[in-house]
Amino acid sequence: MRTAIRSTRLIAATVMLSISFVACSKPTGTPTIRLGYFANVTHAPALVGVVEGYFEEELAGKARLDLVTFNAGPDAITALFSDSLDLTFIGPNPTINGFAQSDGEALRIISGSTSGGASLVVRPGIAGPADLIGTRIATPQLGNTQDVALRSWLLDQGLTADLEGGGDVSIVPQANSQTLETFLSHDIDGAWVPEPWASRLVLEGGGVVLVDERDLWPEGRFVTTHLVTRTAFLEEQPDLVFAVLRALVRSIDFIHSDRAAAQADANAAIEQVTGSPLAQVTIERAWQNLTFTVDPIAESLYVSADHAVAVGLLEPVDLTGIYALGLLDDVLVGLGRLGVSP
Repeated sequence: MRTAIRSTRLIAATVMLSISFVACSKPTGTPTIRLGYFANVTHAPALVGVVEGYFEEELAGKARLDLVTFNAGPDAITALFSDSLDLTFIGPNPTINGFAQSDGEALRIISGSTSGGASLVVRPGIAGPADLIGTRIATPQLGNTQDVALRSWLLDQGLTADLEGGGDVSIVPQANSQTLETFLSHDIDGAWVPEPWASRLVLEGGGVVLVDERDLWPEGRFVTTHLVTRTAFLEEQPDLVFAVLRALVRSIDFIHSDRAAAQADANAAIEQVTGSPLAQVTIERAWQNLTFTVDPIAESLYVSADHAVAVGLLEPVDLTGIYALGLLDDVLVGLGRLGVSP
């Protein structure tokens, strides 16, 4: 049965909002597990797992759950590096950057979560790449997954965009919450953003989809969100990581079994974080653009790394060891399913 989000602490900060779930029956010495996610529909498995109580149920008697939300991946990686976060749902490019910056030591990808759900939405009148010359296009943050996707696509079209906002197309990193406002005020001409922001730009801002990122990938499959943990946490607390992975599988199963209830859960979690729910038409449109799966779609991660190198955001990096899927395989095999390891 679905439960309401129970929070005992809500602290707003520039880049994050922390929600602590503390059960009075838990002993004082119970360890804390700090789990990050974004208030985006692309993070629906996390949102549903929070509202349905799956994470708390799987961790019951083992750990207290603290939830932390972010606007974009680089901030979550910073939190992982500072040991103020244990696991986070996040996109591929910040993960790759974090792996590279730590010489392959700091983090591991332990599961997939979401494929699809990112688009370049522009104002009417922009019909193709040539029309983008002289425009201002937003992304959630410099170096985040959509930022790399935009820069790579522009490069493929023969258009320039430097890291300082110059070139044929000026790329403007800004928080997703600002994007609709700046689009409506004509301060930007479009944005490459994840759901639900792409749908909001279309439905509320009158924008048109110039690029659905699924069209750029084989069979439309590419990793948008996966679950990452600190390597040290994985090594020190494998039982807690296993419990989180069980909760994630339950969440994705629920999404597949009851679409309407899952959408309501995701919307409730978004409202908890942002203060307002999405219109039903928005969440339904966004949902159609997403596939939820524990498959990490590893091949797309390696291509994303190549894209980041090509646009000057990453030095060539050896990604050997970035995946640690053994515990996920254990969860799946325990449920009578096939594992996801190559």
